[in-house]
Amino acid sequence: MNTRPTAAELVAAVADFLDDEVRAACDGQVGFHARVAANVLRIVERELLDETGDSVQEAIAGLGFTDEAALARAIRDGALDDRPDDVLSCLRVLVGHRLSIDHPGYGEHR
Repeated sequence: MNTRPTAAELVAAVADFLDDEVRAACDGQVGFHARVAANVLRIVERELLDETGDSVQEAIAGLGFTDEAALARAIRDGALDDRPDDVLSCLRVLVGHRLSIDHPGYGEHR
């Protein structure tokens, strides 16, 4: 079933309202908070539209873990000290994915 508007579309509409209407009508602290709120909603929108999360789960599973918390514990405990290249490869996937959601285009500026 395809219902409209989608959650991502609703989030985008509110972000646009904050950016276009609220920020234009406010200044100072309220304008700043409207901008922050709009940016948060843009992150949520990208998370809702994200289709690359499977690569993160595959990278974690490739090290033998089911989630990031288990991977983090293993790294902290030194359980993966003998696999630095594998860990680094997995962490690059994780960080790359997070940056694509939180700060799209970040890698293009480097």
